[in-house]
Amino acid sequence: MTIVLIAVLAYFVATGLLLRSVPRERPDGSGGWRWLALAAVVLHAGYHAMVAWRTAGGPDLHFYSALSLVALGMAAMTVLVGARGTAAVGVVVFPLAAAMLLIYHGHGHAPSPALDWRLQLHAWLALLAYATLAIAALLATMLWLQERALRRREFHAWLRALPPLTQLETVLFRTIAVGFLLLTLTLLTGVLFVEDFLSQHLVHKTVLSVLSWLVFGGLLLGRWRYGWRGVRAVHWTLTAMALLLLSFFGSKFVLELVLGRP
Repeated sequence: MTIVLIAVLAYFVATGLLLRSVPRERPDGSGGWRWLALAAVVLHAGYHAMVAWRTAGGPDLHFYSALSLVALGMAAMTVLVGARGTAAVGVVVFPLAAAMLLIYHGHGHAPSPALDWRLQLHAWLALLAYATLAIAALLATMLWLQERALRRREFHAWLRALPPLTQLETVLFRTIAVGFLLLTLTLLTGVLFVEDFLSQHLVHKTVLSVLSWLVFGGLLLGRWRYGWRGVRAVHWTLTAMALLLLSFFGSKFVLELVLGRP
């Protein structure tokens, strides 16, 4: 429990330092938030690896663990690339990671079935894809808020924490491109390594994942061919992310928590 409390405290203090820096200047790697967030990420990962997985008998990928791992991935990416003008997402990501860690700790660690390296590769690629595309969804939301404020000539203090619109759009599409690649690899490894889709109740999950992949792919194609940007990019990003959430966490929620199936 101690490691969880220290990680949660570090996440929230890092959030506080980020909030403090917003009215004055664009957040970057200075001010101490980055080191605190890095410590929280290391402790968060350590809890999964040294405490939860030891209790579960292997990597735990059940519903609450998956939530915590995706939030961990989002926090790690924010720490690694947040100094490039997008550190403001940490104001949302760090409290989210703290909450998911607390929830996972509170629900215990269910025994995990043994998975060979191929299925583990598929699972880790999926978690990385979801974390990356969730960051993209947050960036899209920031882009929408920034555009709306500028259109209304509402120059709020928090706008200083965001990069210029063109830079934010560039970061958004780069993040989507990386997430799209990871999602593509996830689907490919699923086709190659996952057997007996029907008996595992994976058809609906696969259909929703493919739909999300098509929407993200269509957005990237539209950006390349027609220069799509702004509100259109936001709508496509959030639609694709909603499909992805329904695919993975919606399916896991119904199967594991409602129907009681592993």
